[in-house]
Parts: sequence; structure tokens; C-alpha cells
Amino acid sequence: MSSPLLRFRSPDRSARTPPALWTGAVVGAAAFVLLVLVAARWSPLMSLDRVVADALHRHAVTDPGLVHVSRVLTDWVWDPWTMRALIAAVVVALWWRGARPLALWLAATSLIATLLQQGLKAAVGRERPQWPDPVDSAHYAAFPSGHAMTAVVTCGLFVWLLWLYGAGPGARAAVLAVAVVSAVGVAATRVYLGVHWLTDVVGGALLGVAVVALSAAGYARYAAAREGALAGSGTDR
Repeated sequence: MSSPLLRFRSPDRSARTPPALWTGAVVGAAAFVLLVLVAARWSPLMSLDRVVADALHRHAVTDPGLVHVSRVLTDWVWDPWTMRALIAAVVVALWWRGARPLALWLAATSLIATLLQQGLKAAVGRERPQWPDPVDSAHYAAFPSGHAMTAVVTCGLFVWLLWLYGAGPGARAAVLAVAVVSAVGVAATRVYLGVHWLTDVVGGALLGVAVVALSAAGYARYAAAREGALAGSGTDR
């Protein structure tokens, strides 16, 4: 079975930092700032959350059809366990093809993202206003949203894999469109159902982008070192 096509033919021995690393660092820093503001209960941020949540909640009460659609999408299509099952299927397929380092890398990225999200969610909890809520029994929110973060991580990893395997621009554009729709859809449906704050879904999406970017940058370094070792030993992949 063939090993994956790696787009790192010449090992990068320079001191340049991969663009993905800069992306991950910048987005991660933005997510960290948002986390600090959430933990500090910064008034303008909390006020914005309350205005958005209250407006969507009042609309949702009068629109049971859209509430049902939102529930189906978030409980089945964009549920974190659905996303993790997709990643697991890709990991098994890569392992079967002989791309075991890449399979392990994806599995580790997904696990790290889950642990990061759950850890932050446990550390930063907030009680939301206790208004009567016929839409959803959950009266709390925690940073970051697991739905938003898991969807962004999963879709981001799929886009990265297509680039890694040299997929055409059409396939990459199609998957990127699905990824964008998923990220926006998760954010809209979770806030609409009254389960999460606006900052929670934004924070989850930012952390998801940071995880994918840092993972891609790390794999680029690993692949470059691997190419160098194989070239030095005169061994073909």
C-alpha cells in the first residue's frame, strides 16, 4: 500500500516559520484574549451576549419549526460525536492505506482538541439569565462551544488532508464551502437554541482554527525532517 503524498519534497532547513504556525499563533492568541474577557466577565461582552441571546430566544419561541430543524442539525449532523466518528473513519482509512504516521497525527489532533475544549469548559463556567425557556432546558453556557470547536477542527482537518494529498482546486473549494457552512451553521443553531452564548461559539471556532493550523504546521516540520532523513539514508518512501 502506498504512503501518502506529502508536499514537502525538500526539507526546510531554514529558520522560516510556516504560515500555518503564524495563523495558529495569532488565532490562538485571539481565542486566549476572548477567554480572559469571558473569565473576567467583561461587561460590554456580557451585555452583547445577553442582547443577542435574548433576541434569538424570543424569536425561537414563536418558530417551533426552525427550532426542530436546529435540533436535528445540532444533535445529529453537527454533533461532536458525529464529527469524531468522521475523524475516526478517516484515521482508519489512512491506517489501512499504510499512512500510519498521518493517521496517528490526526487522531492525536482530534484528542488534543477534545481535551482542550473540555478543560476550558470546566474551568470557565457561567450561569446565564434564568428566564423561562421553553426552547431548551439548558440555562447555562461554557466557553468554548464543543459543537463549534469540533465542527471547525473536523472540517479544517479534511480541507488540510485534501491539500496534503494534492486534490484539485474544485474538490478543495467544495469541501471548504461545506466547512464554512458547517461552522456558521453550528454557531447560528447553538445560539438560536439558547444553549450557548455568542462568545462561546466564536471562541470555539477560533480555538478550532488554531488547533488545525498548529497541527498542520507541526506535521510540516515532521514531514520535512522525515524527508531529510530518508534522503540522507538514500531510502525511497
